[in-house]
Amino acid sequence: MEKEKERDMEREIEQARMYFRCGKTKEASWRKLQLEGLLKFVAEREDDIFRALKHDLGKHPLESYRDEVGPLFKDINVALDSLTSWMLRKRIKLPIVGFSTTAELVPEPLGLVLIISSWNFPLGLSLEPLIGAIAAGNTAVLKPSELAPATSALLADALPAYVDNEAIKVIQGGADVGQLLLQFKWDKIFFTGSKQVAHMVMTAAAKHLTPVTLELGGKCPAIIDSLSSWRFERKILLKRIISAKFGTCSGQVCLGIDYMLVEDKFAPALIELLKATTQEMFGENPRESFNVARIINKDHFDRLKRLLDEDGVQASVVYGGSMDEDKLYIEPTILVDPPLNAAIMTEEIFGPLLPIIRLKNIEGSIEFINSRPKALTIYCFSTNDKFMRKVATDTSSGSLVFNDTVVQYAAETVPFGGVGESGMGRYHGKFSFDTFSHEKPVIRRPCLPDFWFRYPPWNNYKLELFRLFFIFDYLGIVLAVLGLKKPRPLSKSI
Repeated sequence: MEKEKERDMEREIEQARMYFRCGKTKEASWRKLQLEGLLKFVAEREDDIFRALKHDLGKHPLESYRDEVGPLFKDINVALDSLTSWMLRKRIKLPIVGFSTTAELVPEPLGLVLIISSWNFPLGLSLEPLIGAIAAGNTAVLKPSELAPATSALLADALPAYVDNEAIKVIQGGADVGQLLLQFKWDKIFFTGSKQVAHMVMTAAAKHLTPVTLELGGKCPAIIDSLSSWRFERKILLKRIISAKFGTCSGQVCLGIDYMLVEDKFAPALIELLKATTQEMFGENPRESFNVARIINKDHFDRLKRLLDEDGVQASVVYGGSMDEDKLYIEPTILVDPPLNAAIMTEEIFGPLLPIIRLKNIEGSIEFINSRPKALTIYCFSTNDKFMRKVATDTSSGSLVFNDTVVQYAAETVPFGGVGESGMGRYHGKFSFDTFSHEKPVIRRPCLPDFWFRYPPWNNYKLELFRLFFIFDYLGIVLAVLGLKKPRPLSKSI
């Protein structure tokens, strides 16, 4: 049975590969038709999408629309409106000596690409990269996460009716299927997930020298230097913080706040404000609320429970902490100064647990962040321009956001991606198109003029012309050709 399954997979992959070679995907009309199909899928299957995301993660339809459905509508329409301009050839400026030569950059598709998506945004993280792959003219195999089975089944069962199913394949399965897919030769692998699996992806890609985009994560800090003195502004900023941590897939999101850094003297007031805002947003009994997503499965629930149960961690809880294993629910939880060597401060949390680390002075936050792996995002809340400039220049991260959270993901004109251990490559909007394209230089040259000195036999005269040529000394070249400039002699020792 396994051999038959493997043969079926190989047949599907080969069909997509051969379809790319026929050249149809290079046509703008084909690309637009597929993007229109994706748009129709999201529109017509909206209720099915809401049901699937509720089943897999307990997401409220509004959260599902805000984080997955809405951005897809926006980004597909952007791709449709911009496709013609994205596909245009770009003229390359050449030096004066190349006056008779023309050069241009031609964006061309890479070929057959593999997209492996994650479970926390199982629809958005499947279709967002697919938009770029299609717009760039590739064929694609999509492997949705098996940890979000309802969404995975919806994509596998429904999507083929909306797009060219000879060119775009959805293959379901667990880790074994993922490992099997990685054994095939691809022209690009786009992976969203954990660093542990990313190691396996890169190892498999190296076998065929396949380029990869890795969208990972890490521990994204939020520096709280100060909040506005105006009450209504302060309330907005607090909502942005709490929503990014607890209101986005219950903290199971790579670009959410992982932990906070705050100056010791400001910490007591901030903690009370965070408690009050959390209760205001999710109610006195969030367990019965439909406003908090559920933990994806028991394995992840147990992992988060172990983080809280570690020595010294439970004692640092100042708000929340209750759990319901049957409902896969963990209450939004705030901790103050858990041990820095505990797993909650060394591993990505990916759940509704918010550690707050107090510092003697907020300038120490930069050293604290720089002593750890580079984050996907750094958030900084401050009104101090000098401090904000220092954070911008003295830290490195995939992105940096001042006085807001998560908004960088929603803007298609802003590239989304990590640096270092938080990922490599970027996408969204035109950046997705570029990720799945190769800009091929195309150069056209006539026979004349010809630079005769580039051919053997060699002599000092030709060497002098090269010296002048590579520093763009056009007058010197003319003088040398006319015999008015003598070549510099070579050393006798050469």
